[in-house]
Amino acid sequence: MTTILYSIPDNPIPGKYAAGFFDGVGNRKIRYAVFKTEVSVARGTIVLLPGRNEAIEKYFETIADLIAAGFWVATFDWRGQGGSERLLRHPGRGHVAHFTDYERDLMIFLEEIVLPDTRLPFSIVAHSMGALVALSLAPMLASRIDRMVLLAPFVGLGGQAIDQKGIFAIATIMDWLGLGRLPLHGDKGNLPFANNVLTADARRFARNQALTDAYPQLRVGPPTARWLHETFQAMRRVLRRAHLTQVSVPTIILAPTADRLVPHLAVEFLARNFRAGHMIPIDGARHELFQEADRYRAQAMAAIFAFLPGFENAGQAPHQFEESLVPTA
Repeated sequence: MTTILYSIPDNPIPGKYAAGFFDGVGNRKIRYAVFKTEVSVARGTIVLLPGRNEAIEKYFETIADLIAAGFWVATFDWRGQGGSERLLRHPGRGHVAHFTDYERDLMIFLEEIVLPDTRLPFSIVAHSMGALVALSLAPMLASRIDRMVLLAPFVGLGGQAIDQKGIFAIATIMDWLGLGRLPLHGDKGNLPFANNVLTADARRFARNQALTDAYPQLRVGPPTARWLHETFQAMRRVLRRAHLTQVSVPTIILAPTADRLVPHLAVEFLARNFRAGHMIPIDGARHELFQEADRYRAQAMAAIFAFLPGFENAGQAPHQFEESLVPTA
């Protein structure tokens, strides 16, 4: 029997699930999984969209929380990462030929897996690059998706030795010179917890590293010049008011204020021009809200449950997150 999902003792596969592969754009094999709640009447289906260099397995804890709350969860690995087919002979490079390939893969997933085989209503919960894909495609999703939650959407890049404009210029020149499949720098491998900018939670950080140590095929290294060029173009597009006015899906943006990867000012700029969106800051949190310390993660989970269909008031939120819905002095 072929193994599709992978687990370690600290990261078990949650609940009942079906997993497999679907054909994405260009017949690339895209790994997916659908997790089913044991609640008798499901509250709907959450389409969970991960970020760059993430795999389904990284979200097992969050998936367990969502199915315990009564949701089905449908998720997949973006092309070129996780358990999906790699795009280059060098499998460690994070690459995409066209950003629209991500969007088209998502549409195929919705049409072939989510809509026919899961439970209404449908909501998107997306992190970082996944949130950028969802936001880019959002004008076409109004008839399919009821609500969207965007966590630390990848609408800007900070914390680098060179500013975003400089990185975009270098990536564009490299791509124009036929060097788009090369990364801008070498793979630094696993960083120690003390040097990470993604989470303040040492336990979750160690768990995620243990997962990729056990299954290194799930990990990719730095992005290629082409990936950067395509992604920066998508950032520019989604931040235009002309694009945002076409988005009618009710949306909340969960914005960690201590995010050193996506500048908080970029997320604030997005929110100011996004009529269908409302920003909720998570004070002190870093980029990966689902991997953050409990005091931050609980706020994100509570906001999600308060917003999604089926939890019309705070009293209906799962008990472990209820306190985070109550404002503190």
